[in-house]
Amino acid sequence: MWDRLEELVRKYNALSEEMARPEVATDPKRLSQLAQEQAELAPLVRAYERYKEVQAQLESARAMLEDEELAELAREEVAALERESQRLEEELKRLLLPKDPNDERNVIMEIRAGAGGEEAALFAADLARMYMRYAERKGWDTEVLSSNPTGIGGYKEIIFLVKGKGAYSRLKYESGVHRVQRVPETEASGRIHTSTATVAVLPEMEAVEVHIDPKDLRIETFRASGPGGQHVNRTDSAVRITHLPTGLVVTCQDAKSQLQNRQKAMQILRARLHAMEEARRLQELGEKRRSQVGTGERSEKIRTYNFPQNRVTDHRIGLTLYKLPDILDGDLDEIIDALITEDQTRRLAEEVSSNGQREGTDE
Repeated sequence: MWDRLEELVRKYNALSEEMARPEVATDPKRLSQLAQEQAELAPLVRAYERYKEVQAQLESARAMLEDEELAELAREEVAALERESQRLEEELKRLLLPKDPNDERNVIMEIRAGAGGEEAALFAADLARMYMRYAERKGWDTEVLSSNPTGIGGYKEIIFLVKGKGAYSRLKYESGVHRVQRVPETEASGRIHTSTATVAVLPEMEAVEVHIDPKDLRIETFRASGPGGQHVNRTDSAVRITHLPTGLVVTCQDAKSQLQNRQKAMQILRARLHAMEEARRLQELGEKRRSQVGTGERSEKIRTYNFPQNRVTDHRIGLTLYKLPDILDGDLDEIIDALITEDQTRRLAEEVSSNGQREGTDE
C-alpha cells in the first residue's frame, strides 16, 4: 500500500512538471487532460501528506511521554493523533480501491411500471420526478429520450438522460425494483395497495465505444402517438430500431423529427448493448453481481416507499428514513452516501481477505 502511495505521489508531481512545460502550457487539449489526471489524484495525495504529518506529530508526542511534567498532556495528544492516523489510513485504503471506469459518465435511466396497473405507472412517474429533482439539486441536466405515458399522468415506461460529471458514480446504486405502499387515488375503500416499478441505470456510451454494424439493424418509422406537439399523427417521425443479433428493440417518438428520434434510439441501444456485454463478462469471471451493492439485478427489491408511515427503507443496507416527501423531492444524498460507504466497506473487506489469501499462498 505504501509503495503504491509513493508511486502515485511521484506521478502527481510529474504531472505538475509536465503541465509547466511551455509546449504543454500552449496546448489546451493536452493541458486539460493532464489537469484532469492530476485532479483525480489530488484527494489521495492530500490525504497521504496529512497522514505523514500526523505520523511526524505522533513521533514527537510519544517522545514527550518520557518527560514526567508533560506525560499526561502527551498521552492525550498521542491518543488523539492515533485516532486521526487510523482514520486517515482507512481513508487512504478507500481512495486506493479501483475506480469504476464508468463513474464519470452520463447516465441513461430506464423506469418501467411493474405490478400494480395504473398505480404502478403513477409510481414510475414519481420516481422519474425524484431523479430529475435530484439531478437538478446536483446541477446536472436531464433530457427525456423516450416515454410511454398513461392517461392520468403515469408512465408505463420513461427513459431519460442525466448529464453531469460523476452522475453514474451516484445513480448506479438505484438499479432494481422499487416498491410503493399507499392508498391509490382511485381506491374508494381506503385500502393500502402495493405496487412496483423497475429502475435500470446504464452508463451512456459514445458511438466509437460500442460498434454496431448497420447491417444488424432493422429500422422502422411510424406515426407518433400521444402528447408531443403538431408532429403527432401527421408525419412518420417515430422510430423503432431492432438489433437483430440480440433481439433488442428500442422505440423513440418524443422528439419532433425522425432524425432526432433515431439519434435517441441509438443512444439507448448502445447503452443496452454495453450493459449486456458487461453482464456477460461478469458472468464469465464468476462474479456474483447480486452481491454488489451498486449493481443489483433488476429483479431485486431494493427499496420500499411506505406512505402511511412516511417511511423509506433501503433493504440492501437496512436503512430506514422517515422523510418520504423530502426523498421523493430528490433529497437522496443520505441514502446514496450510505450505499457508497457500504459498498466501499465491502470492497475493502474483500481486498483484505484477498491479500491474506495471497500471503498464505506465498508462504
